[in-house]
Amino acid sequence: MREASHFPWGASPGMSFLAAIEVRNPRTGQIDYRFTPPDETQLKALAENLRAHQGAWAALALGERMEALRAFAAALREAREAIVDALVVDTGRQRIASLEFEAVLSGIERWCTQAPGLITQHSGRSAALPSVEYSSELVPYPLCVVISPWNFPFLLSMIDTVPALLAGCAVLVKPSEVAPRFVEAVREALGRVPQLRAVLGFVQGAGDTGAALIRLADIVCFTGSVRTGRKVAVAAAERFVPAFLELGGKDPLIVLPGSDLDAASEAALRASVQATGQACQSIERVYVARADFPAFIEKLLAKAQAQDLNWPDIRQGSIGPLIFDRQAAVIAEQLDEARARGARILCGGDIERHGGGVWIRPTVVVDVDHTMRLMREETFGPIIPVMTYDSVDAAIRLANDSEYGLSAAVFGPDREQAMAVARALDAGAISINDAGLTSFVHEAEKQSFKDSGIGGSRMGPAGLMRFLRRKAYLVQGGAPLPMAMLREG
Repeated sequence: MREASHFPWGASPGMSFLAAIEVRNPRTGQIDYRFTPPDETQLKALAENLRAHQGAWAALALGERMEALRAFAAALREAREAIVDALVVDTGRQRIASLEFEAVLSGIERWCTQAPGLITQHSGRSAALPSVEYSSELVPYPLCVVISPWNFPFLLSMIDTVPALLAGCAVLVKPSEVAPRFVEAVREALGRVPQLRAVLGFVQGAGDTGAALIRLADIVCFTGSVRTGRKVAVAAAERFVPAFLELGGKDPLIVLPGSDLDAASEAALRASVQATGQACQSIERVYVARADFPAFIEKLLAKAQAQDLNWPDIRQGSIGPLIFDRQAAVIAEQLDEARARGARILCGGDIERHGGGVWIRPTVVVDVDHTMRLMREETFGPIIPVMTYDSVDAAIRLANDSEYGLSAAVFGPDREQAMAVARALDAGAISINDAGLTSFVHEAEKQSFKDSGIGGSRMGPAGLMRFLRRKAYLVQGGAPLPMAMLREG
């Protein structure tokens, strides 16, 4: 069994530790990794150390921070094999682990390229008081805490971290305790960039560690479930610090009459089962015009049944194991309840166990309605419920009948019809004639609607600017404003 290094950056031997946390291998079902989280005293020491170096980091020219981030990218590249190998074990999938690693490096370069055009100063002369000149300064939050989930452990631990560092923040990251193995290799790479190591820390821990970190933060970024997100929001509000939360989704796809059903079924399948459906922007509800339903289902079934598990060969097949095995119970309960209410499963639907891991094949479900948990609650698995509609207005009402509003998708016979429907949907990002594009397009700002989150966009310019506060300087070049201006009459 592998045991992680006990001492995160800033910790020192001799401190007391909490009980060890055991980590399950999603392919074997075995506990093959263990780590010991730091206690609150250690977390405070680490936070204080990062804060002590943050001022000097923020005082650097932007170009110097960019240079440090690019050096980190180079160090990560040198550690690629170790990081990807850890991600493969963390997630039970090979290709996506490699893509996740490359996405982090491309994200570093993208933000380094964009930052100079975003971090700018403003100055001028007041129109109301011409004797007053004004200027502004961008001031970063001192310590940003990032709490990330298990489905894309490396990418989602870095997606907020990189722009926060470029803004001048120090950052403390806590990945999920379900998929923490990659942290060791990333720490080793970070150790080769001393300037960045001083303001970036990683800790391994569970929910209590995350709660302790919020008590130390000046700004919080959290990605995870709605239930936990509410707790994070309350904890941040009690300390009066901003929180940016990207939470769950139940993304709908509307297929309008006259759409290309082959393309729509391909997109529906890919966006539903990519990463085994373990993504917040997965398509989890599909609405198809009644007349198109038979043809759509025929195409969708053919495509779904052609997909293989990546078992026993991790380099073959498109469906990996469920990373968090408890999710299997959620999926099974939703499917059982739907069947009891009259739904039919046309393919898949069985929880399979191979080599100790838990798998489920792409599962197409029909005869569903909104009385079923399968159509209301986040599933987080490769499940594709398909429902008919009789009018476009009805499809819009069904798509909006959700507590979630993360993203959505629309297929139409032409762009104008699809856009008209997209404008009526209560979601933060709408893919047109495709699905799940927010995973690949980072330039467009979007925010979460409803219970899918709060706070500014992590995409587009706002993804960096939310870590900065603008401070204004107002310089009176003439005489101070007189008391006489307050006199009546």
